[in-house]
Amino acid sequence: MDRRELLKMIAIVTGGAVVGGELMLTGCKTGAKSEAGFSASQISLLDEIGETIIPATTVPGAKAAQIGEFMKVMITDCYTQAEQDVFMKGISSLEEACKKANSKSYMDCTPQQRHDFLITLEKEATEYNKGRDERNKAKREALNKENEKLAWKDQKEFVSEPPHYYTMMKQLTLNGYFSSKIGMTEALRHLPVPGKYDGAFPYTKGDRAWA
Repeated sequence: MDRRELLKMIAIVTGGAVVGGELMLTGCKTGAKSEAGFSASQISLLDEIGETIIPATTVPGAKAAQIGEFMKVMITDCYTQAEQDVFMKGISSLEEACKKANSKSYMDCTPQQRHDFLITLEKEATEYNKGRDERNKAKREALNKENEKLAWKDQKEFVSEPPHYYTMMKQLTLNGYFSSKIGMTEALRHLPVPGKYDGAFPYTKGDRAWA
């Protein structure tokens, strides 16, 4: 599975374009001034969030793929300043929401409590992103009308409002895991040296996808 196909899959699963997707493909940086300032405890928290999204089964989960460190790199290199701000604020918002729901921090919750809490966040993010899409559409249309009155050099570029912070976390978890060595060689079936194309290769229900 190449990077572009992976990003398409993530967009389908999370219901929206992958934040920073184009920069992930080109390797460019956003130029955002913030280094995001992740603490060790925040990276550990992101590891555990990723592990709830992709838990270890017969193969290692997201935590083994060091998903927290992956998020740190991607957010610093591929997210705009506005997206970084939403994500970092989201870490605090997640902890506050978890304490309100479970009377304890995410790290102190049981696996079932973590799972149930993230399901709640998933629903919240879906509703938020629907409203965000409507706001973005209205703003884009208004900007297009404004740009029609301006010379090309004076036209403004539309800047999309960032999605819900949990959407970013889920996208990064999927992206980091399935592009990691563990995800590529253990969660997926890996063919290190491509062979000939076989359009009639036998498939058994339940077979893992090829990496």
